[in-house]
Amino acid sequence: MPLLAKVPGGAVLGIDGYPVCVEVDVSAGLPSFEVVGLPDAAIREARERVRAALRNSGFEFPLRRITVNLAPAMIRKEGACFDLAIALGILAATGEISSSAVEDCVFAGELSLDGQVRGTSGVLSIALAARSAGFTMMMVASENAGEAALVDGLDVYGVNTLVEAVGHLCGSLRISKTPATRGFADASLQFEEDLDFADVLGQDQARRALEVAAAGGHNVLMVGPPGAGKTMLARRIPSVLPPLTWDEALEVTRVYSAAGLLPAGTSVVSTRPFRSPHHTISAPGLIGGGRVPRPGEISLAHRGVLFLDEIPEFAGHALEALRQPLEDGFVTVSRAGGMATFPARFMLVAAMNPCPCGRGGARSGVCTCTPTAVQKYLARLSGPLLDRIDLHIHVRKVDMNDLEQARGRETSAEIRERVVRARQTQQARFGGLPVRANAEMRPSELRAFCRMSREARTLLYAACARLGLSARAHARVLKVARTIADLEGSDLVQDQHISEAVSYRAFSLRG
Repeated sequence: MPLLAKVPGGAVLGIDGYPVCVEVDVSAGLPSFEVVGLPDAAIREARERVRAALRNSGFEFPLRRITVNLAPAMIRKEGACFDLAIALGILAATGEISSSAVEDCVFAGELSLDGQVRGTSGVLSIALAARSAGFTMMMVASENAGEAALVDGLDVYGVNTLVEAVGHLCGSLRISKTPATRGFADASLQFEEDLDFADVLGQDQARRALEVAAAGGHNVLMVGPPGAGKTMLARRIPSVLPPLTWDEALEVTRVYSAAGLLPAGTSVVSTRPFRSPHHTISAPGLIGGGRVPRPGEISLAHRGVLFLDEIPEFAGHALEALRQPLEDGFVTVSRAGGMATFPARFMLVAAMNPCPCGRGGARSGVCTCTPTAVQKYLARLSGPLLDRIDLHIHVRKVDMNDLEQARGRETSAEIRERVVRARQTQQARFGGLPVRANAEMRPSELRAFCRMSREARTLLYAACARLGLSARAHARVLKVARTIADLEGSDLVQDQHISEAVSYRAFSLRG
């Protein structure tokens, strides 16, 4: 007589979790163990892991025909998160544990050969899907328990071994619920303390531009010769960004959990990401993709900074793929394994040389590049991409006198105080709107919140006409001016704010 057990589980597609019912059928016949429901190689190999884990944990493995179905069967599934559910399903189907004990709890975990329960990726997304499906309990590996406990309304139990899981389900062992985390231990220390703007000597214009960019979440392009400090400046931007809010932290944690990049022993990402991929990265690596869609660097930089050093060296098609995420704040990837939408609300910081040899425009040294070579080099950045970058700044070579004046430089903490104050002004202005910084404003918010004086309006129209700015560039100049006004505590955008915002657009790569 066939025996059937159904165990709730979950899987991840992109960063979105969805419920999976692990159906285990144990019937008479020649001993076999089959897993169906579009499993990948890791899931098919679960047969050997589960068999060894059951035996080494003291349970009898049935010498019968075992069929495991992962429903819904039309969605391709990957990973080792079904091991625990499959093992418990076999025990329930053979009467080792009660079937009712596993029907109301979602299980996710990988099994080692000795019965240890290991953590898996995407547990936060699976937990969110479990809550949406109406479940109130979830059992995961102990190392994933804190991550799953971030979800309100879900009782999470962390186990170390298969024996512990069975003991808790049978009532012979009591495992305490994992306490939920609802905040950061110290939100004031969310950046590397050794990276401070006090170390940057000179570059007053660049420092000011980066302060404006951080205050409004604007994109920046830095152009300057090698050694001018472009990378040094970029790596210090996280030190002046405001702390992650709790909702932002959950968004970032969900991405890193799905990508399997959540640091060991960490249940929530509390720092703004800083991603700096090498210029040899592929378009799928930058944007996201793969046979089964996975988040790319732009999603791993969500709510943080994406730094593209030597941006002209990146593949042209990869750079052009940035255009839509820079506008929308998300990217949708469609592949044979499914379609997934990833968040991509990041601050783009790019750096490049003025010419191939790097000495063009420097105070010393002679540029050896021909005009054709320079034009070809600069043309690697298309007009539409440059149009989406709010601030274009020239980082000049540092003067030797600046290197001697090491005192009196503003620290990151001082700059950050102004940035946080400006962001608080923006949050109060936007209220319940889905906009968190000036750079994210849509046309309706621009009309409502960017009130200009008559002089400012006249100056903006004249500057746009003289520089030949597009409608998009006009909107981005206005957003930057709104941020400058916020830094000064002004409700009205004045002409001096427009003047400074336009100055960050006046520098053109096209000469």
